Amino acid sequence: MSTDRDDTVPTDPSALFPTKYLPAPQVRELPAPPLNQWRFVGPGIIAAGVGLASGEFILFPYIASQIGLGFVWAALLGLITQYFLNMEIERYTLATGETALTGFSRMWRHWGLVFAILAYFANLWPAWVTSSGTLFSYVFGGSAAVIAVVLLVLVGAILTLAPVVYNALERAQMLKVAAVVLLLIVGALFAVGSAWADVPRIATEAQFPAAQLGFATLMGALAFAGAGGGQNLVQSNWIRDKGFGMGSYVPRIVSPLTGEPEARGRVGYVFVPSDQNLERWRGWWRFANREQLWTFVLISFLSIVFMSLLAYATVFGHPDVTNDISFLKIEGNVLMDRVGTWFGYFFWVVGAVSLFAAALGIVDYTSRLAADVLKTMYFPEVNESKLYAGLVWGLAVLGIIVISAGFSQPIVLAVIAACVGGVMMFIYSGLLIVINKSCCRSRSGSAGSGWARWSGPWCSSASSRS
Repeated sequence: MSTDRDDTVPTDPSALFPTKYLPAPQVRELPAPPLNQWRFVGPGIIAAGVGLASGEFILFPYIASQIGLGFVWAALLGLITQYFLNMEIERYTLATGETALTGFSRMWRHWGLVFAILAYFANLWPAWVTSSGTLFSYVFGGSAAVIAVVLLVLVGAILTLAPVVYNALERAQMLKVAAVVLLLIVGALFAVGSAWADVPRIATEAQFPAAQLGFATLMGALAFAGAGGGQNLVQSNWIRDKGFGMGSYVPRIVSPLTGEPEARGRVGYVFVPSDQNLERWRGWWRFANREQLWTFVLISFLSIVFMSLLAYATVFGHPDVTNDISFLKIEGNVLMDRVGTWFGYFFWVVGAVSLFAAALGIVDYTSRLAADVLKTMYFPEVNESKLYAGLVWGLAVLGIIVISAGFSQPIVLAVIAACVGGVMMFIYSGLLIVINKSCCRSRSGSAGSGWARWSGPWCSSASSRS
């Protein structure tokens, strides 16, 4: 008797997951994609807000102050690369509720720990908070190092007292993005002036000035165009806390003091490839792609181009510009002369607040990655929210030690962090291909035609992007 059933399609999709180090995920229905999609916009804005830091306010404007607009092209290359990386990271979490680090750890127990340690090494150099402290000192006076220490304590307090950490982070980054947009509008109207005519040089005079600025600085700017390093990986955690796809079944991180913690298991969830689930998957996938493209990519690119153009219009060729963050002080003084005293201070305040919000996000994502790995692979009985809070304060204390030891030059610290982040991205790019491909295979280990028909959730095929 003939049948249309394809025996290569497993009735239990959890059977496709490696179980040497972790149990198989549980099977549940995929939640329907949102009808009110605006309510789910947020992870891309957080990514853009946290990313509006060393790349946008320091590295790319610094490069523009030294060599003009010839390296801005690299921002678009970096953002396009990170867009596809972010979507492959989100793909796994949308379909499983697990983070990408958990997926890596299914292949080898300690992969997650490797990336958590690298993220800590990149971010224990507090480039963002020292930059914020420096800009605040331009406005209010005082020691930039002391201000930076106070800001680190404030970061720790915010992240451990907010009832739901994701909500507090999302609101902070949305406020920051709004302030930056206001700065862009006012600056575009009154500060850039005749430099608008030189925008085509971004394409016509593209260059890679490694001999003049150093290879590490350029690669750091490329890696931190938008996000970079561990920040790309934490897209898993952020969309899970927002309730994307199968992540809606996973409890969120809350304050151990003011929130109501919920127990989280070690593994995620997976759905049977029924017609209804596949239709819902395609809805989630289209929404996630648009959310990233129109928030993270667009906001990041416009801010990099404008901040570079503003630096080019004000301090390029200025005789007092040196190879440190003091170019921002000169830029603010020029803006005072060109637009008005108020605008120079406004530039410094927006920069300081933006870099503080970036520090908030960076401490959050570093601690999230580590808490997720430790909870999932090593201490399954520990409360994740308490683990997260301890890691937040641990990173804050390490930052204070680094500042107290005299390592407070923001550009140097930003380049160190960016280079470590670039190494991380190189390694996990390959691992993403493996985890998103491996779950398409049939039980026999080959890419069976039946199972491949629902390759939308995990396979990186062209059909899954439709």
